[in-house]
Amino acid sequence: MRYQIELTDSKPITTAVIRGRVPAKELSRFVPAACGEVWSFIRSAGLRRPGRHVALYLEDGSVEVGAEVSEPFAGNERIHCSALPAGPVATTVHFGPYPRLADAHEAMREWFTRHGRRFSGISWEIYGHWEESWNTDPSKIRTDVFYLLQEPTG
Repeated sequence: MRYQIELTDSKPITTAVIRGRVPAKELSRFVPAACGEVWSFIRSAGLRRPGRHVALYLEDGSVEVGAEVSEPFAGNERIHCSALPAGPVATTVHFGPYPRLADAHEAMREWFTRHGRRFSGISWEIYGHWEESWNTDPSKIRTDVFYLLQEPTG
């Protein structure tokens, strides 16, 4: 797949998440399980207008997985109120099955090298709301990928 990478400014988005340190090989199990647990919390807490599922990868190696929410909330020992970052980002859209998301991340790393831009160490994925047609045609699964840019110094 060919990726078109664009520069834009990201606004903060409030999220309900589970935080953890997860080895890369376990993300394919952790992400859907955490999304399901957070979604159950959102329903039981009566949070209004929940949005798409998210995975935020932080520079310290930890991950926050959950969903967009419309307002701050009091969490518990497992579910935390957090936010996707604001600032300048490079972004692309991946269409296809989740195991192929690594292709989008590789395209982003290549873009940073080609354009002499610096990555802050923070990235995230926003997963489209599941559609029945994706069960028979996974090439339509949409995931938006964001890399927070490091601000130039000087």
